[in-house]
Amino acid sequence: MTVRLKITVRVLVVLAVLAGAAGYVLGMYYSDNKKPNFTQEYVLYVRPETTVQQVVDSLLLRAGTLRPKSVLRTFGKMDVGTQMKPGRYVIGPSATSIYVARMLVFGWQTPQNLVLSGTMRSKGRIAKKISTQMMVDSASVAQALDSADFLKKYGFTPENVFALILPDTYQMYWTASVEDIFDRLKKEYDAFWTSERDAKAKAQGLSRMQVSIMASIVSGETLKEFEYPVIAGVYLNRYKKKMKLQADPTIAFCYDYKLDRILKKHLAIDSPYNTYKHVGLPPAPINVPPKACLDAVLEPQKHKYIYFCASPAFDGTHRFAVTYTEHLKNARAFQRELTARRKAKAAVK
Repeated sequence: MTVRLKITVRVLVVLAVLAGAAGYVLGMYYSDNKKPNFTQEYVLYVRPETTVQQVVDSLLLRAGTLRPKSVLRTFGKMDVGTQMKPGRYVIGPSATSIYVARMLVFGWQTPQNLVLSGTMRSKGRIAKKISTQMMVDSASVAQALDSADFLKKYGFTPENVFALILPDTYQMYWTASVEDIFDRLKKEYDAFWTSERDAKAKAQGLSRMQVSIMASIVSGETLKEFEYPVIAGVYLNRYKKKMKLQADPTIAFCYDYKLDRILKKHLAIDSPYNTYKHVGLPPAPINVPPKACLDAVLEPQKHKYIYFCASPAFDGTHRFAVTYTEHLKNARAFQRELTARRKAKAAVK
């Protein structure tokens, strides 16, 4: 082999090695930066104490990672282990390894739905609802709900804070602080109370807080939304006549909702929330009423009903009456059906 041929062979070998190396590098680049690396959508929650190994393990187990080495390479390149930000991250099948690494380092979160709905008649329940959906712990939320200093800047107190909370679905970052959450609640409260709603409240002779108080009583009386305007009308009729509201939900509130049944003896409790003893509205809302209840108080059904009681159909609805005589007739019908059902139940046993 001539010297020239040997040099040519060596050059070709070097070029082949370089080409192979370049191909390998380009292949890794394509694998890490351009090629999707996951087979299913996965919601990854990263807490301050979460380690990068826990993240990698969860991606391999839950996101259907196709090329684990690609994840490790990009995580190392982006220094995810020390730069990772807490948050809620949605990783889809189209995501590349480098995108996920950047997502974690730069904190590219996907908003979380904070759903506040259902029965909310204690601060503990509210704190639990929030903490199970957000990164904040329930103790921090409960402390805020009981802090006069904290609530003062929102225009509320620990006693009337139920009025600040409007049941709805709020999109927020999972890492939102307690203050962020209350800022959002106040923003939605202000948005709800338009000039039109303020005018309707004034027409009923009520302030915003009084509307919330009345709505909380209506909410405590029925789960049937179509009954809200009717029951709101009943209580507004009583209120305007300066009658005692005599609302059972306020008695239940006085006993922290621990009573199975409200008996006559319970009506004597000494509390400003006892509407059987005091004329007018109680000092503050007794639960977090739905928006539909608030609107029902603002636009009640116009009627002359003063009384109502549970329907003997036992379907969660009520019968309404203008006179006390009519009311007693409805109440007796309910009691007869209740007695009959108890006897039938006892006979089965």
